[in-house]
Amino acid sequence: MKQTDLSSPLLDTEPWIDLRNYDQSEYDRGRPSWYVLLWWFVQAIAFPVTLHNFSSIRCTILRLFGAKIGKGVIIRPTARITYPWKIEIGDYTWIGDDVVLYSLDRIQIGEHCVISQKCYLCTGSHDISDRAFALQTEPIFIGNGAWVATDCFIAPGVKIGANAVIGGRSSVYRDIPAAQVAFGNPCRPRYERKIVDS
Repeated sequence: MKQTDLSSPLLDTEPWIDLRNYDQSEYDRGRPSWYVLLWWFVQAIAFPVTLHNFSSIRCTILRLFGAKIGKGVIIRPTARITYPWKIEIGDYTWIGDDVVLYSLDRIQIGEHCVISQKCYLCTGSHDISDRAFALQTEPIFIGNGAWVATDCFIAPGVKIGANAVIGGRSSVYRDIPAAQVAFGNPCRPRYERKIVDS
């Protein structure tokens, strides 16, 4: 039997998917198209021009577009939210610079959480076994007191337990238990988080 030469991948074979058949018509964005475009316009203009420390203005704008935002929340001006009406953020949580909340589905972030800069919370993917590359969405839940450190990817359907820590540049494809320090690609729990009272 001849083995496939993995060191020299084939590039010009017939594609298994046909993107001409991609159909997103069944997906519900939760608002009409004009409203979605209005949000994208407002976010593109209003967020970048608000001063770094004026998070309350950005929170107010998000609330006007249907987001559930708690008190004392800090959202940096370069954060990007696809559909704010599918977002819930608890009290005193921080959303860092260049964070993307790709909220094709629900994203719920608890109280006193930190989502550090350049993290990507992704609720959408595609069915790789479908020739039409069908859209798939699942919600993301992050428990109270969790810290998702710099440049992490959180996959659709993931739940991160309360007070867990996700180490920088981790890729999280499965649920992480509460109070665990987890890191890696793929991300796995490594040890229990401890708090020392000062």
